[in-house]
Amino acid sequence: MTYDKSIAAFEEAYRVIPGGVDSPVRAFSGVEGTPPFIEKGEGGYLFDIDGNRYIDYVQSWGPLIFGHRDADIEKSVVEAVKRGLSFGAPTTVETELATEIVILFDSIDKVRFVSSGTEAVMSAIRLARGATNRDNILKFTGCYHGHSDSLLVQAGSGLATFGTPSSPGVPADLTKHTLLATYNDIESVQKCFADSPDGISCVIIEPIAGNMGLVPADEEFLKQLRTICTEHGALLIFDEVMSGFRASLKGAQGISTVQPDMVTLGKVIGAGMPVGAFGAKADIMAHLSPEGPVYQAGTLSGNPVAMAAGLTSLKKLKANPSIYVELGNKAKKLMDGFMKAAQTAGIPLVTDVRGSMFGFFFSDKVVKNFDDALQNDTEMFAKFHKGMLDRGIYLACSSYETGFISTATTDDMIEETIKVAYEVMAEIKG
Repeated sequence: MTYDKSIAAFEEAYRVIPGGVDSPVRAFSGVEGTPPFIEKGEGGYLFDIDGNRYIDYVQSWGPLIFGHRDADIEKSVVEAVKRGLSFGAPTTVETELATEIVILFDSIDKVRFVSSGTEAVMSAIRLARGATNRDNILKFTGCYHGHSDSLLVQAGSGLATFGTPSSPGVPADLTKHTLLATYNDIESVQKCFADSPDGISCVIIEPIAGNMGLVPADEEFLKQLRTICTEHGALLIFDEVMSGFRASLKGAQGISTVQPDMVTLGKVIGAGMPVGAFGAKADIMAHLSPEGPVYQAGTLSGNPVAMAAGLTSLKKLKANPSIYVELGNKAKKLMDGFMKAAQTAGIPLVTDVRGSMFGFFFSDKVVKNFDDALQNDTEMFAKFHKGMLDRGIYLACSSYETGFISTATTDDMIEETIKVAYEVMAEIKG
């Protein structure tokens, strides 16, 4: 493959956009080469401006369960656009989508829409602090909850790729209220509570971590976490911005028996449009303005175009629950293929799957937390990523990210990908 036009486009973008990209992980800093500039998507494929075609396992980082340009979602978006892009006023489609979410999640009585996952998490934490009248929060090393100040501490994904544990520009006065525990380690959580005489307002966790690679929380760990939060009066927040409607129709809550106090959602509920949401039981949400004193607002919150796309996508998912079985089987088939390719080449690899989410590490150790993830062979991943990309396979450009299967990902695409993986693994080993 040639990337001449993409290289030129990247150089041009670099002159007017920091790093040439509008989100750091797109910059290919953790892998080899220059990011392809995408011209269009179609079903399970991406096409770049050089005319290269790729089997897409990023799917806009998760939201495109039905692939690119799904006819039903596209139609609903076009119809919504014809009525107007934004009103800054209530629309019935907001209520329709909210109702669908409330019906699905036992932990949610009311939900508020925002415009991004970062905004959803930021607002949920403000609400938790307001509802408990406590300042401290607890998060887990390697879990990424967006780039708001109090959460940009030991985050995964882009920060891990750059080897940076935090970010300049984040005041110490804010991060001093953020306590760090180790994922899947309940003793580290107990220590945080013991060391917090003023109490902890909330514990936020990705129940299926997707920003240090795919690292699911152990069920027993989540149960113990639930018990500790209840005992100490702290609110348990499940960040399901990535896993919501992806791991199952009910996200991680369709897999785990543990029920959180609050949930943050995003990505999939917009079917590719910018959207986020946070929800909880009515008594917690009653603290939120205009019912209560905790202020949160957004001019484009509940944007009618995003709401229309999300409602169409969610209705399609509810009408076809077998989709998740099919997607899970395909994800497992892909990871089994990667594993066999690695074994054949004599390369250590561990894999995992949760619904339509998949992940792999070049490591001989099962990954349970961020420290484990950091021990994976990032140089090997970079070579693998480059080899796959050059053969038309578009994977996330960081070893700390998760991959996604869509309904447009066919068995033939999976088989082609596995065949390419064998070639690349053998080439790397050779």
